[in-house]
Amino acid sequence: MAKKSVGTIQTKTKRLTKAIKMVKSPKSGAYVFEEKIMAPEEVNDFLKSK
Repeated sequence: MAKKSVGTIQTKTKRLTKAIKMVKSPKSGAYVFEEKIMAPEEVNDFLKSK
């Protein structure tokens, strides 16, 4: 399973990170990419979850 933290995005008030992980689709069996923008502290939890 591929996991990647792409980079950081800094706004005026918060510092954010865009994380991308590859997950297997339950319907087709193909792999899809799931992207989410979040606080840097939440990235590890996002990548560990299925």
